[in-house]
Amino acid sequence: MSAADDPVTAIRNLGPAMAAEFARAGLTSATAIREIGADAAYARLLASGHKAHFMAYYALVLGLQGRPWNDATPDEKAALRTRFDALKAQTPPADTALDRALADIGVLPRR
Repeated sequence: MSAADDPVTAIRNLGPAMAAEFARAGLTSATAIREIGADAAYARLLASGHKAHFMAYYALVLGLQGRPWNDATPDEKAALRTRFDALKAQTPPADTALDRALADIGVLPRR
């Protein structure tokens, strides 16, 4: 199996649903995610329209460390929450077809 064939699900804690989300963000292998790291990979998810969810980020970070999703200490979890909140704040919302349609009818401001 080549690195390009290394499925996202090879990362501990990530299943088929997260693999589909990563594919939508252009990350189709575990190797690609490992190379850019958890924060950059999660930022790509957010930019592709993935709804921000702390547990998904948390599971990704711990999975890349080879740890189960529930293995973090309270201090680690607090530090991860700070990183997650910063990622969320600096990632512009995705420009989705729904957002454009809502802007067209005046429900959302145009970007």
